[in-house]
Amino acid sequence: MAVLNKIRQRGLFLIIVIALALFSFVIGDLFRNTDALVGKSQNIVATINGKDISREDFMQKVEVAQRQLGPNGTNTQAMNRVWEQEVRQAVLETQFEELGMTVEKDQMRDLLRTNLANSPEFQNEAGLFDENKLNEYIANLKETSAVAYAQWVDYENSIGVNALQQDYFNMVKAGMTGTLAEGKLEHMLESETIDIKYVQIPYTSIPDSTVSVSKSEISSYINKHKKQYEVEATRDIRYVEFKEAATVEDENNIKQDLANLLKDQVVYNEVTKNNDTIKGFATVTNHKVFVNSNSDIKFEDRFKFKSDLPASVADTIFNMNVGDVYGPYKDGNYFKLTKVIAAIQMPDSVKARHILIPYVGAASAQPDVTQSKEQAKKTADSLLSVLKKDNSKFGEFVSTYSSDQGSVANGGSYDYFTYNTMVPEFRDYVFQNNVGDMDVVETVYGYHIIEVEGQKNKQRAIKVATVAREIEPSETTINQVFRDASNFEIAIEKGDFEAVAKEKDLAVRPVNGIKVLDENIPGLGNQRAMVRWAFEEGTEVGDYKRFNLNGGYAIVQVTATNAAGLMNTEQASVTALPAIRKEKKAALIKDRISATTVEDVAAAENQTVKTALAINMKNPTISGAGKEGLVVGTAFGLKEGETSKLIEGEKGVYMVQVTKKTPAPELDNYQGFANQVGTSKMNNVNTKLYNALKEASDIEDNRANTVQ
Repeated sequence: MAVLNKIRQRGLFLIIVIALALFSFVIGDLFRNTDALVGKSQNIVATINGKDISREDFMQKVEVAQRQLGPNGTNTQAMNRVWEQEVRQAVLETQFEELGMTVEKDQMRDLLRTNLANSPEFQNEAGLFDENKLNEYIANLKETSAVAYAQWVDYENSIGVNALQQDYFNMVKAGMTGTLAEGKLEHMLESETIDIKYVQIPYTSIPDSTVSVSKSEISSYINKHKKQYEVEATRDIRYVEFKEAATVEDENNIKQDLANLLKDQVVYNEVTKNNDTIKGFATVTNHKVFVNSNSDIKFEDRFKFKSDLPASVADTIFNMNVGDVYGPYKDGNYFKLTKVIAAIQMPDSVKARHILIPYVGAASAQPDVTQSKEQAKKTADSLLSVLKKDNSKFGEFVSTYSSDQGSVANGGSYDYFTYNTMVPEFRDYVFQNNVGDMDVVETVYGYHIIEVEGQKNKQRAIKVATVAREIEPSETTINQVFRDASNFEIAIEKGDFEAVAKEKDLAVRPVNGIKVLDENIPGLGNQRAMVRWAFEEGTEVGDYKRFNLNGGYAIVQVTATNAAGLMNTEQASVTALPAIRKEKKAALIKDRISATTVEDVAAAENQTVKTALAINMKNPTISGAGKEGLVVGTAFGLKEGETSKLIEGEKGVYMVQVTKKTPAPELDNYQGFANQVGTSKMNNVNTKLYNALKEASDIEDNRANTVQ
């Protein structure tokens, strides 16, 4: 009871203590979750000019983009495509809102009319766009499918945004005119010329090795040119790859297995309790069954010319007799046995005509087809019987009976086509029979009455049966690769990554400058999981991890974490070092020259005096020296006969003397040049306007934290 009384007496104190504890807990959680402090949700992919892009909406669009890219497109490619679209839309929408630009109902109707004018479903009997049909279509979508209606709304939004963008760009272009003053300046820049004589002391006259540059000088240069050396956060890694590749022993075993297939084999039959003899590849007659039972590549039932065979063995195989076998031989990533099973004289191209009689269920059969397969065969046989007596009716029968719209207009004829153009049954008939032959042939499309009209360039063709085995590592090799990778992991747990790799004769591959949204690792291809791990909050320099690859493993170690900001001196030295050296060389050259004339400088520096004629400001190029804007600009500021001081150019230090100035001729009217300036400005709108708006926008990219 006494304790309870004390608690009551100190109630206020306890409340304050509890409140402080709760406050501490909440604040601590906030600091652990920096997103909470700044009010950013993990569901926000980006904020552009104050507008959020949600993760759910973004990823839905990424899925659509992924389908559009097809099986070869990566998720990162799809994400980058959607990102550029979203940024463009958000940046431009900011401009639309500031200007009060919208797409009203009447304008949307006009846009739909323009975009859908050629769609048959929205046309009347006269082939003209019918707005009532469009209204009916939209109403039907709204009633029957929420998903389809949402897609339609997205479509309307997209054409509306495109229209606004077009209007916006056109408005900006409308203001891009060239004034007469600008036209006069353009004329002057193009037409005013000078002739000069000059001397150039090239920077290369001073060896790089004699000009020392310190790290502090590079650091100072970086700070003076910050924009040039700003970088995103990056990671440097190195890795060792363990490939599950077939060994020489694996390859020899594959070749031996193929060689064994050549011979007949005696196998005990558990059912009959007798020994059965299984025909080998050399003597078997049912080649299709044998190949499909023993090969990694299925039997190909077609004739081949020499050019269709693997180049390395084409001569050998093509000249073999029927029944001969060649191999085992290596072709790409396979070992193969090839047997010639037939040979004929066959044209390389054929002209043929046909009448196609489809039946219900045949490929590409239209809804109005009513004949059964048996009825279609009977029709085809009847027409063939008539045509064999009177071939002149072929064209008439094509028009009346054939369903192949691709050839009806040509009387059923296909001009000369090569071997693999048609379906196999059609192909085999026209290439393996003679000109003038005619018969009924069945394909997946129905029954064809085919007549061979012409054949060109008959030559030898062979049919081959090939048993192929892919060259792949054995189970023993795969297990050994796993053990090697595991042993390397164990060794680097206590040892140095580089030293252990060297001891085990493994190549270490460094990869520097990986960005947070990268996906490709040189030498390994798409390794998004590897990049994510390198940027994870708990991953530090020296950490390593094993990654499963397609056919092996990579053990990866982080070697450096580079924060966003300015490049370090080592990274920046690639461009900063030459620039600093150039500055130092220019100073050295200028310090040692006291001469004040072009000729004296040339003599003192063992250089020649050169001339350049008709230089203009529009194209500041000096013959013999190249593009030198500062030098040309300085020269234009001199009077005729005047000599410049020493000028630091792109490729050396210069002194120039103007020998002649030719002013631009006065024109009565500068409108033509003004128009030229205006056109140039309008062209720049297409290429530069969006990039300028994007650069001026406030874009917060949170993809690295919200999208995997």
